[in-house]
Amino acid sequence: MATGGTINLGVIGLGRGLMLALPALIAYPAIRLVAAADPRPVARERFAAEFGARAYADWAELLADPAIDAVYIAAPHQFHAEQAVAAARAGKHVLVEKPMALSLDDCRAMAGAAQQAGTVLVTGPSHSFDAPVRHAAALIASGAVGAPRLITALNYTDFLFRPRRPEELDSAQGGGVVLSQAAHQIDIARLLAGSPLRSVRAVTGDWDAARPSEGAYAALLDFANGCAATLTYSGYARFDSDALQGGTGEFGQPKDPAAHATARRRIAALSPGEEIAAKLARAYGGASPALPPAPVANEQFGLVLISCERADLRLMPDGVWTYADDGARFTPLPPPPAAQYGAIAAFAEACRGGPLPPQAGSWGIDTVKACLALSRSAHERREIRIEPEAPSA
Repeated sequence: MATGGTINLGVIGLGRGLMLALPALIAYPAIRLVAAADPRPVARERFAAEFGARAYADWAELLADPAIDAVYIAAPHQFHAEQAVAAARAGKHVLVEKPMALSLDDCRAMAGAAQQAGTVLVTGPSHSFDAPVRHAAALIASGAVGAPRLITALNYTDFLFRPRRPEELDSAQGGGVVLSQAAHQIDIARLLAGSPLRSVRAVTGDWDAARPSEGAYAALLDFANGCAATLTYSGYARFDSDALQGGTGEFGQPKDPAAHATARRRIAALSPGEEIAAKLARAYGGASPALPPAPVANEQFGLVLISCERADLRLMPDGVWTYADDGARFTPLPPPPAAQYGAIAAFAEACRGGPLPPQAGSWGIDTVKACLALSRSAHERREIRIEPEAPSA
C-alpha cells in the first residue's frame, strides 16, 4: 500500500466487537473492507454479499491473501497473540481488540513481531480514543490547567449480565471485568496522567455464584509524576452510572433508563444453550444484527474527573467542563460520524504513513501489565510495583 492510499482491510472474527466497530470501518473513507474470516458460514456469507468481499473459514487463509494491507483482529482474547504475530509476519498492519493478549509474554511477542516486520500495531478501540478524553489530555499537556494531581473514574454497568460465552465468566481465561473493562479505565487514566505508572493497589469483587468471575474492582494507581488515579467499576447491573452522563450510553446513543434493570432477569431466564444463542444473535450474521445507530454524542466510559493544579476537568459525552478559579466553562465537542471512529481513524492514518497513536506497541503491553497487577494486588492484598515497558513499535 502506498503512503496515503486506500487500506484494504481484512477482519478476523465477525462477532460483537465487529458489530460495534463496523459503522466506523464503513464510514472512514480510506478503508475498504475486502475480506473476513470466521468459523460461522452464515456470517461469512452475509459479509461476502454485503461488501463484495472474500470470506474465509480459516484466518490463516485470510493472512495469505496478498491484496490485504491490514487486519482488524476481533476474535476472542485467547486468539489475539497467535493471530497478531502471524499477521505481522505476513506483512499486515494490525488493529487488535483490547485486551492486547492474556499474558505479557504474548503481548511482547506481538510487539516484537510488528517491530521486526516494520508494521503498525495498535490496541483498540479503547475509550482513550474518545474525543473528550483526547481533548482533556491535550489541555493538560498544553500546561493551561497545570499538572494533573488526581483522576477519578467511576463506571457502573450491566457487563456481567450480558450474554456471555463460558470463558468470558472465567477469570483464569481472561474473563470478568478486569482485562475487558479495566483496560478502558487504565488507558484513560494513563493518557490523562501523561506519566509512567509506578504501582497499583486494588480489591476485586466476585459476588454472584451464578456468574463466577471478577465482576467489580476498586483500584488506586500511582504515577511517576505524582498523579494518582482512583478507578471504580461494577458490572453487577444495579445502579447505572450513565445516569451521571446525561443518560447517554457508552457508544454515544440515547439510553432507555429502564433497560438496565432488566439485565439480571433476562439472563436468569436463559439456559446455558440459550445464552450462547443470545450471544450469537448479537454478532454479525446473527438473528438480531442491526448496526448501532449513529451517535448523538461522543462515546463515554462513566464519570471521569481530573483535578489539576489550576482547574478541575469533567468529561461529558458532549464536551468537557473546566472548573477554574474564575468560573466554569464548557467546551462542546461534536459527535463523531460513528462510534469508535477515533480509534479507526488513528489506526488508518498510521497505516497510511501518519503518526502512530499513543496506543501502539509498548502501550498495550503496559495496559495489560496494569490489569494483571490489579488482579494480583487484589489476590495478594498488597501494592504491586510496575516497571514500564521499553518503547517499541
